[in-house]
Amino acid sequence: MDADERKAQLKKLNAQATQAKMDLHDLSEELPTNWEKILEVAQRCHDTHAALMAARQAAAAAATAG
Repeated sequence: MDADERKAQLKKLNAQATQAKMDLHDLSEELPTNWEKILEVAQRCHDTHAALMAARQAAAAAATAG
């Protein structure tokens, strides 16, 4: 993956992570309504942020290697 592809991937993952964070925040403000969705929304938020952190680490490693 070249630098431009990495940058585009990071931008996409960052947008997804921001949206997941907002979804979790919105859900928390609506509680107890939709309490059944807590685990689903939290898991999606966790997975999205984990992917973003992994991509950032990969980008940093590629930057120091190249």
